[in-house]
Amino acid sequence: MGRIWSRTSGWLFSIFAAFVLSLLISTFVIQPTKVLGHSMEPTLQNHDRIFIAKWTRSLGESPDYGDIVIIDSRVDRKRTLRDDLLDYPLFQWLGGRGGKDIFWVKRVVGKPGDVLEIRDHQVYRNGLAVNEPYLKERMETGEERIITVPKGCVYVLGDNRNHSRDSRFIGAVPLGHVIGKKL
Repeated sequence: MGRIWSRTSGWLFSIFAAFVLSLLISTFVIQPTKVLGHSMEPTLQNHDRIFIAKWTRSLGESPDYGDIVIIDSRVDRKRTLRDDLLDYPLFQWLGGRGGKDIFWVKRVVGKPGDVLEIRDHQVYRNGLAVNEPYLKERMETGEERIITVPKGCVYVLGDNRNHSRDSRFIGAVPLGHVIGKKL
């Protein structure tokens, strides 16, 4: 009986250690994720699987222009370490959050202090037209918008601008809501 318990406890410890290690890696280093929706076409397709680098956030690095980032779209609330831990896929599934559309894949077009203008089917950053060869089609702009990106935030848009929920709908995204960037 003692021998069986010894082997069983060794296996249980190994499984627990592997779980904790995978939790730490996916929380702070790298995590696979799935693209949901068509807002990043033609660059990324619906259900594409990508890896996101989370170490950039852990090290306090801010995303750069053109980076594809994963954001928590719930910008009306503050994110905490608890949110980071609960983003672990197993916890999402156990908590009934699996499949909820709160994590969006978008492209950074504005950083803190930038003045963005959306007019004439084009994005202008600090007075200069942004070269965006990755766009799916000509952007329908509607009425003109001028946005100054607040300190500690980024402005993100989808590559499929005519079919994307992004900063035009939720506003600038606090850097704490940038989960990571696409590898």
